[in-house]
Amino acid sequence: MKEGEEETEFVTPGEVLGKFSDMKPGKGAYVANNTVYASLSGFRRIISPPTDSSDSRPTVEVTGHKAHGAVPAPGSIVTARVTKVMPRMASADIMCVGPKSVKEKFSGVIRQQDVRATEIDKVDMHLSFRPGDIVKALVLSLGDARAYHLSTAKNELGVVSAESTAGAVMIPISWTEMQCPLTGQIQQRKVAKVGGS
Repeated sequence: MKEGEEETEFVTPGEVLGKFSDMKPGKGAYVANNTVYASLSGFRRIISPPTDSSDSRPTVEVTGHKAHGAVPAPGSIVTARVTKVMPRMASADIMCVGPKSVKEKFSGVIRQQDVRATEIDKVDMHLSFRPGDIVKALVLSLGDARAYHLSTAKNELGVVSAESTAGAVMIPISWTEMQCPLTGQIQQRKVAKVGGS
């Protein structure tokens, strides 16, 4: 590593950043037993001391990870917008992880076997989701091609908001149907359980 370059190694809380005799803790770092540790997840950076400083030790800090917004992880509940529906899966852009919005683009796929818990072989993707639907889903894993595998197989997961062809926000009327309040048109969906009903 050349002089003056910043280190961008990813660290997690409790990870050793270095010896206190060699460096000072900055943001996101703390000292215990003459060792500098990370206090949050992020990137380790070494900052050279100012030339007029009597202390020649560089400062180590952990920054950046929070600024990237929320990141989906297996087990987290995400809100995603369906972008494409195919016979065996639906693609979606993840917008929120829990209540926090994401700042980067994360893609997800809901495979046919992950749409619902029962009658998996009878799932028709085109009757479960449509492009533009907002879905609540569980992150199963980081799949291939940088797309997260998502599941809507629990009662509380599935479509939470959908627009009808008339442009109105549809109202869920059952586990599998939503209705347009303007035209009364009913469309099939894998509906998320609404509220305490």
